[in-house]
Amino acid sequence: MTTSPPPAVRPAPLAGQLARHGVHYGWVVAAVTFLTMLITAGAVGTPGVLIGPLRDEYGWSTADISSAFAVRLVLFGMIGPFAAAFMNRFGLRPVVSVALLLIGAGVLGSFAMTRLWHLVLLWGVVVGFGTGLTAMVLGATVATRWFAHRRGLVMGLLTASTATGQLVFLPLLARLTEAFGWRSGLALVLGVLLVAAIAVLALMRDRPADLGLLPYGATEPVPAVPRPASFGAMLASPLLALRSAARDRTFWVLFGTFFICGASTNGLVQTHFISLCGDYGLAAVLAASMLALVGVFDFVGTVGSGWLSDRFDSRWLLFWYYGLRGLSLIYLPFTDFSVAELSVFAVFYGLDWVATVPPTVKLVADRFGAQSTLVFGWVFAGHQLGAAFAAYGAGLSRALYASYLPAFFAAGFLCLIAALAILTLRDPRGRPLAGQPA
Repeated sequence: MTTSPPPAVRPAPLAGQLARHGVHYGWVVAAVTFLTMLITAGAVGTPGVLIGPLRDEYGWSTADISSAFAVRLVLFGMIGPFAAAFMNRFGLRPVVSVALLLIGAGVLGSFAMTRLWHLVLLWGVVVGFGTGLTAMVLGATVATRWFAHRRGLVMGLLTASTATGQLVFLPLLARLTEAFGWRSGLALVLGVLLVAAIAVLALMRDRPADLGLLPYGATEPVPAVPRPASFGAMLASPLLALRSAARDRTFWVLFGTFFICGASTNGLVQTHFISLCGDYGLAAVLAASMLALVGVFDFVGTVGSGWLSDRFDSRWLLFWYYGLRGLSLIYLPFTDFSVAELSVFAVFYGLDWVATVPPTVKLVADRFGAQSTLVFGWVFAGHQLGAAFAAYGAGLSRALYASYLPAFFAAGFLCLIAALAILTLRDPRGRPLAGQPA
C-alpha cells in the first residue's frame, strides 16, 4: 500500500520512482535504520568478547572491566531522551552520522589503550554516547514519523535488528579474537560502521513531508512535533516531558519493568554469558554461537511481537514475555551446559529477548501521544540503568563468589515480578484488564 503525496509538493525523484512501483519511501528509511541499528548494536555487543582477552592481556579484574562497560550501558540509555530531542531539532541524518563517527572514534582509540581509565573513557563514555544516539529511540522515531499503519511490525523489525546485531556478530568476533587477537575483531567493527555511514548519508531522510509524501498508510498530514526554538529549549524538552510523565503511574510501571528487561538481557546475558560458559569449560566461539542462536530466535520473536502488538492487548503480551523469560533464566543454572541443553535455553530465551519492546512502545505511544518519543526515551533509560546494574552486579558476583549463577537466579525472579506488575496497568481509555476491578 502506498499513499499519495500532498498535492502542493512534488515527490523527490527516487521516492516518486519507488511509488510508481508500489513502494513507499518509508520502507527505504526503515531499511537504512535497520542496517544502522544492526551494526551499532554489534558494536554494543562487542564487550561480551573482550572481557577475557582484556583480563588476560592487562590483568584487569572482571569487576573492573564490567564497571567500564556499565558506564557505556548507562550512557546508552540516558542519552536516549536527548537523542529524541536532537532528532527533532537537527534531523535524523545529521544525528545518526555523528553517532557513527563517535562510535568509530571510540573503537579506533581502543587500539592504543593501555590503562583501565582508557577503557572507561573510550568504551564507557565515547562509545556509550554514540550508541545512545542510535538506540531504540531511533527506531521509535522512524516508526512513528514514517508509518501510520504497520507501526508495530516496523518497530518489531527495528528492535530485532538491535538485539540480533548484538548477538550475530559475536561468533565472528570471537573467531577473529581467538585467531588473531581482540584488535582484529575491532577492525571488523570499524569496517561495518563505515558501511552504515555510507548508507545513512545516501538514503536517510528526516520526515515524509521532506519528500512530498504522507506517512505510510496515512490519509492526511500528521502534525509534526515543533522543532525546539533554541538549543536550550531542545535540552529542556526531555526534562519537561519527564516531569509531565512522572505524574502518571503508567510511566513508572513501564520504567520499572524495562529496568528489569535491561537487567535480564543486555546487562547480564549479552555481557557475561560467554564468560559464564567459560567457567564450565566451553570455548568462547561455541558460547558466542549459542548467543547467535539466541539472536536468530530473537529476530523471529521480536518481529512476531510487533505483528501481535498491532492486534492484541500489549499488557497481556508483556505478561507472557516477562514470565517466560524469567522461567528460562531460572532454568539455565540447572542445565549441565551441554550443547543440547544450551540450545534449548537459546531457543526459549531468544524468543523473548527483546520481544518486550514493540508492546512497550505501543503502550507509551497510546498513553503519551505527541510526547511519546521523548517519554519512551526515559523508559529506555530505565532499560539501560537495569543493564548497567546487572553488568556490574554479575561481575561482582563472579569476583566475590566465583560464580555468575546468583545473578541469573535474581534476574529470573525479577522477570516474574515484572510480569505481575504489567497486569496492574489500565489501557489508555482507562479500562482495566479482564478480571481486574473497574
